[in-house]
Amino acid sequence: MDFILNGKQQQVGICDANLTLLDYLRGDAAMKGTKEGCASGDCGACTVLLAAPGQPPRAINACITPLGSAANKQVWTVEALTGDGALHPVQQALVDCNGSQCGFCTPGFVMALTALYANSQRCGLQQLDRDSVTDAISGNLCRCTGYRPIVEAGTKMLQIAPAAPTLVQKPASLQPLSTNSMQPQLSDGEHSFFQPATEAELQQLLALYPQAALVAGATDLGLELTQRHRQFAQLISVGAIPSMARFEWQDDQLLIGAALPYTDLESRTHELSIPLKRLLHRLGSRQIRNQGTIGGNIANGSPIADMPPVLLAWDADIEIVDSSGKRTWHPLSSVYLGYRLTLVQAGQYIARIRISRAALERPHRFYKVSKRFEDDISAVLGAFSLELAGGRLGAVRLAFGGVAATPVRATATEALLTGSTLSDALIASACDTLKNELKPISDVRASSAYRSEMAANTLRRALLELGSGLELEVHHYPAGNEAALYV
Repeated sequence: MDFILNGKQQQVGICDANLTLLDYLRGDAAMKGTKEGCASGDCGACTVLLAAPGQPPRAINACITPLGSAANKQVWTVEALTGDGALHPVQQALVDCNGSQCGFCTPGFVMALTALYANSQRCGLQQLDRDSVTDAISGNLCRCTGYRPIVEAGTKMLQIAPAAPTLVQKPASLQPLSTNSMQPQLSDGEHSFFQPATEAELQQLLALYPQAALVAGATDLGLELTQRHRQFAQLISVGAIPSMARFEWQDDQLLIGAALPYTDLESRTHELSIPLKRLLHRLGSRQIRNQGTIGGNIANGSPIADMPPVLLAWDADIEIVDSSGKRTWHPLSSVYLGYRLTLVQAGQYIARIRISRAALERPHRFYKVSKRFEDDISAVLGAFSLELAGGRLGAVRLAFGGVAATPVRATATEALLTGSTLSDALIASACDTLKNELKPISDVRASSAYRSEMAANTLRRALLELGSGLELEVHHYPAGNEAALYV
């Protein structure tokens, strides 16, 4: 496997395909500036920059990124910033603003801000606001410095003249990188990592290795490596297949590639759906959204995944493809069979998600309830698609995450609301019906009673907003489209 690390080509020979990028950097490459904090993509101490050919650099969590995902790409660590002894403007700003105390988290903050710095320069920005900075560091945890001086450094870094050339933003002029995508990028004889370049190659590999684990962003699968210490015999990445990362309209249907990273989706939905844009801002951190995908969010079958309730509310379909190339569309509502159990079988993959224009144009609201505003898992997520004409409710879709073994539709409550005249009495009745319909469990994240009450409250809020035509929004969201900086 070949990739470029801090401007120099790396050739990795015999290697366990389950090795993470972080372990390679700290071990084989002896790049100790990149730290391991949580090993789960939560703290940002392991943040590095990753860029595919012709793409801008993005901050990612090296701790949950399989090394094979860096094949044929560029990686930068904090060591790349001071190779000539001069401080990068991000580092100088942190020094000037007293943005570091113990320093353990600092390299991760530096790299997250460096991604913002590099892409701001690429976009010709002269000034950064607080929203853009806090978005960039939303996945970085500091326990001792406090965020005020770090945010201040982020807003001032573009005003500092670089003392030396900053990060390379285009592929380095080195030897051609490996291109034989049907051969493993990494292998130690027992564990192999493949990165096919087309769906046809993916299908061939799945015919050979139907039990292989598929890798998209690895933001969930990475935890299997670092927390459960699983060893996969074969890992097959879908991240280099262009057809699986498209965002396109066909007639009145929106088709979203299952491997499209959330950051790309976020930038494209800026005007399509403000509620979705706001929800995506709360889906993980910038590092997670730079890698995570809708297809992965569906395929892992988690009952607390953020996107499935949204897609259920929009009556979305998913395309499942098998190793022979046979393609079938299925309503997402029929895909979940049980806890982390879906229709997707061994030797199959999710290729695309389909949403009708009519569904997207119906009034909709998405609300996430979690302990932290950003970078947290939902206790409850409510997704609502509602029509109101002449005071009477038309089509109603109510979907929830975190209240059952799978993402679910509240069909009994939908039936009560459909065709009814919207009133305070109807809202109260619908909330009572919903509480009886949903049977959430208690766990470390929330009690059953809390989840039930929050689900009802999100429905009440959606109906009140629909009836009044006003938003009862109490949270602050960035005014711009920060994701566009990374696309």
